[in-house]
Amino acid sequence: MVNKDKGVQMERTLVLVKPDGVRRALVGTVISRFEQRSLKVVALKMTKPALEHIDSHYPKDEAWVKRLGQKGFKSFAELGMDPKEAMGTEDEHEAGQMVREWLMSYMTEAPIIAMVVEGIHAVEMVRKIVGNTLPSKADIGTIRGDFSVDSSAAANVAKRAIKNLVHASETIDEAKHEITHWFSEEEIYEYQRADESAMY
Repeated sequence: MVNKDKGVQMERTLVLVKPDGVRRALVGTVISRFEQRSLKVVALKMTKPALEHIDSHYPKDEAWVKRLGQKGFKSFAELGMDPKEAMGTEDEHEAGQMVREWLMSYMTEAPIIAMVVEGIHAVEMVRKIVGNTLPSKADIGTIRGDFSVDSSAAANVAKRAIKNLVHASETIDEAKHEITHWFSEEEIYEYQRADESAMY
């Protein structure tokens, strides 16, 4: 949405604190990182999603699934590892399907925290704060860079999802879809932070 009075691009994005983030008691830390950057939490809940709900959250299209496989194979190449030996396949789509299954299992093993975060260019800002999807490549100072060291190679060899603490929508369109998937309109609140007028 756009604030026409100030010409500022205000957006909403979805953030999930994944099971490892909840189990490691990092929920407050994650929320504070966003609030410190002048982003506003407008919806928040703890839930233990059903497998069907998680299945609908993650895309099923071939390009997205193949990209999951490509990420793992790239890590194997960097480490001089044979993907077939590690995962039992050299097919990127097949590997991606395996990773998607591991993701769904991972996201349903414990409760998660779902939230909607609002602010100027919120989608991009949240992605910066969260850091690279691969924690081993995330910059220090980001959530993943500070609290996780996992990699796709380590995860794929162990036949599990990457434990990267949080999910953040990648695009504005993805954010819109994901927010409606996790929250009803009645669960999202409009309010003004006390410091908002000083921020923009």
